[in-house]
Amino acid sequence: MRVVTIIFSENTQSYKYLISSLQNKQDNFGFIMQNLIIKEQKIQYYLQRKKMNFAKAQNEDFYRILAQSKLIDKEVLIILIKILKREQIQDCLNFLSQDQTLRFVGQEILQEVNSSLIEKQQMLNVTTNQIKRITDVLKKIKDHQFNKLNYSIDEYEVIKQDLIKQISQDKKIIELLKFFVNLTGLDERFIQCGSNSLHLLVQMKADLKEQSFQNIRITNTSLQGANFVRCDLSGSKFNNVIISGINLNGAKLFNCQWVDLIINEVMELNGNYNQVNVVQFSPDGKSLASYSDDSLIRLWYVRTGKIKSIFKGKSKVKSICYSQNSTILAYCSRKFVHLWNSRTGKQIIKLVGHISNIYSICFSSDGNTVASGSADNSIRLWEVKTGQQNCKLDGHTSSVYSVNFSPDGTKLVSGSCDKSIRLWDIKTGQQKVKIDCHTRSINSVCFSPDSVTLASCSSDKSICLWNSKLGEQIAKLDGHTNTVLSICFSPSGDTIASGSSDNSIRIWDVRTRQQKIKIIGHTRPILSVCFSPDGTILASGSENRAICLWNAQIGQENNKLDGHTGFVNSLCFSPDGTILASGSKDKSICLWEVKTGEQKAKLEGHLNDVRSVCFSADGTKIASGSDDMSIRLWDAKTGQQKRKLDGHTSSVYSVNFSPDGTALASGSQDKSIRLWDVRTGLQKAQLIGHLDTVRSVRFSPDSNTLASCSHDLSIRLWDANTGEQKAKLNAHTDKVLSICFSPNGDTIASGSSDNSIRIWDVRTRQQKIKIIGHTRPILSVCFSPDGTILASGSFDKSIRLWDIKTGQQKAKLDGHYQCVMQVCFSPDGSKLASGSRDNSIRLWDVKIRQQILHSDDCYQDYRAQFIPQISSDNILIESCTSYITVLLISQQLIFQSNGALILNGEFINQSGIDLLTLFKQRGSSFLQGQLKL
Repeated sequence: MRVVTIIFSENTQSYKYLISSLQNKQDNFGFIMQNLIIKEQKIQYYLQRKKMNFAKAQNEDFYRILAQSKLIDKEVLIILIKILKREQIQDCLNFLSQDQTLRFVGQEILQEVNSSLIEKQQMLNVTTNQIKRITDVLKKIKDHQFNKLNYSIDEYEVIKQDLIKQISQDKKIIELLKFFVNLTGLDERFIQCGSNSLHLLVQMKADLKEQSFQNIRITNTSLQGANFVRCDLSGSKFNNVIISGINLNGAKLFNCQWVDLIINEVMELNGNYNQVNVVQFSPDGKSLASYSDDSLIRLWYVRTGKIKSIFKGKSKVKSICYSQNSTILAYCSRKFVHLWNSRTGKQIIKLVGHISNIYSICFSSDGNTVASGSADNSIRLWEVKTGQQNCKLDGHTSSVYSVNFSPDGTKLVSGSCDKSIRLWDIKTGQQKVKIDCHTRSINSVCFSPDSVTLASCSSDKSICLWNSKLGEQIAKLDGHTNTVLSICFSPSGDTIASGSSDNSIRIWDVRTRQQKIKIIGHTRPILSVCFSPDGTILASGSENRAICLWNAQIGQENNKLDGHTGFVNSLCFSPDGTILASGSKDKSICLWEVKTGEQKAKLEGHLNDVRSVCFSADGTKIASGSDDMSIRLWDAKTGQQKRKLDGHTSSVYSVNFSPDGTALASGSQDKSIRLWDVRTGLQKAQLIGHLDTVRSVRFSPDSNTLASCSHDLSIRLWDANTGEQKAKLNAHTDKVLSICFSPNGDTIASGSSDNSIRIWDVRTRQQKIKIIGHTRPILSVCFSPDGTILASGSFDKSIRLWDIKTGQQKAKLDGHYQCVMQVCFSPDGSKLASGSRDNSIRLWDVKIRQQILHSDDCYQDYRAQFIPQISSDNILIESCTSYITVLLISQQLIFQSNGALILNGEFINQSGIDLLTLFKQRGSSFLQGQLKL
């Protein structure tokens, strides 16, 4: 009975699986167990409902407490925190409960107000009442469950969401929650209250940018996806806090003490300059071995990410493996197996026998035997001490890609290009079982720690689980969209990690057969994955020359992250700059609040990729073009589809409203441009002239001219009223992918597959400037509203800002890890939006440097303190004012700290690993070496 309870309470999917299994057992035991489990389910359901009802009552009580903030001014809360900090008050309730304090605080607040004496007296009474109300709120919250429980855990998800629905739009309550957060830095009795408050603010996507959170103490909560851009978090203390996907760009992090942090990313190991073929942890977990195509074997310190030693290996190494005591490192190169002393890097012995390349090697659990699988179709077992071949296992009819010993030392499994898996008896060398199931080559096989289950992955995109005794399939795990190259069981056997040519890593629950986590971080196929011996870290090696360390114990399956599930093809700001529309390969259009990144609406109706989106000039309509050959018009306020415009016979790549709002232009793969009457939805004209796909169409600011660009290498100008071609601009030597008018209509910019940007004079039709800088095709170009800057997004994954007058590059914005499909300036020119094939949207702060320096209040105090002490390089100023991502919309958790300023302090995760390496890799500035102290 106890076992059943544990299974049920831990995972309802397991519960259903158990019920299903027992239903197939038509005996007394099966029926008895089914009845016991069903009764247990009813008991658990009753207890859960009782608990939820109590929690709901507590929630309603808490809302009534928060509702008192409706009579509290934001300014009173801000000034009160200043006073409490200045007076160094540690017992806020005692301080605020005293009559003399009320008068003192009230008068202090009134000093900040310019009013007559009579008005001040009236305001004093109001302020005093507000302070009494704050005191009453604190008294009630002190003993409330909100100040005791961790509201971020799954158990409280339902009541938390109910609470969020009630308070998310209440500005007064949001300010009160910020007050609770700041209170943690003063009164330790409110730490959990403040921690829960910050969690709620993050969940509600409240605007937390440029806030002062000095000395706050946050514990036992989740700040996953929090946006702390340019916040002052100096002196803060975090303990047991989830910070996956947190945005610390431009933040001030002086003297922070962040420990027991939970984060999905650990660090990237820099030093591999070619594709990483294999990664392998040492059995003691202290080191990680890697081999890359530069023929170097690198040993890394796992805790610091620093290189321990580098050994010159042979070429074409496909596999490396540690002996159980970590003293020997084996690797295979071409036809040979080499055994090295892992400390000195000196070869101990060379194993000779295979007649073709070796793909895989593995030590037995006792360390006495090495197995190798080769392109000569054979497996060989070698004695480690003597280097003698003990046995040759024949049976496969093609290359053996993977071999693995069972942990109990009795079996060996092999996977081959012949699509079969074979199990071998180690003592006899005889084949025990042959498994045929995969439809393509088997790339990796692996035993579970208890030797009972076998996992295999294949070029057929699947992972299969097998009973290792019978050879029967237990489950098939589908999810990868390309070849699965590597798999590995966690030490506990509960989890499997897989790496694929679809550039993703996936972590699977062995018991439920469900995908737990999908990790997107590499930009090329993942060739190798490996768990650390304690199961806390997952290492991955990729064709993109990177080794990444991930937290293997954190998941995001229960956190619904906003963002597209496919490429972000198009972006457009609303005319007032408050909403950003995005069109995606996932067939949807999403509307986002620019300030917070909150998804306001999702427009669904297209049957294929959405290629282009555009707001009308009055902001009331949105047009979209799709691979389903249709154009759709949407009501921007309600999200309802108003019209569907049919006529194109192939994908619609571009749509654009005329500035006067009367016409809509569309460009298509069918080589045509069509003009539509916005009011009636009828086609006004069809413009024929391009000889290939029309990639982009844009109206001039006066609505009289339409520009188009095409795969036929040309740009054409059309009379928007008559549909007649006015000019053809030729100079690009490859497909022209994007065009844009300058705000005054005098200039056109174009981006091409020839890797160049060209600036054209509309009046003379002549090329003014040719801009070279990108190393791959330019997919998008956009002028700033003042016409002085051109932004470009490229297949090379970068965004670049150019000076229009000189053609010189002003800045390069890196962050996307796939090609940048679209760039778009906000109407006021302060922000740049970018959409990428990495499925994310980024908003960049592109204010000029002087504006940032003088407008961001949270920098004034420490600029005065530290800038005079900085060396002539002015590193602090550069990091304060660099172009940073102020908002990231993505379903992938990506840690950001570009331009963050760090002085002293510590940032340690739950595995004891120092995260300063990760901070540095993400662009943080460390001031210890810059200050002359």
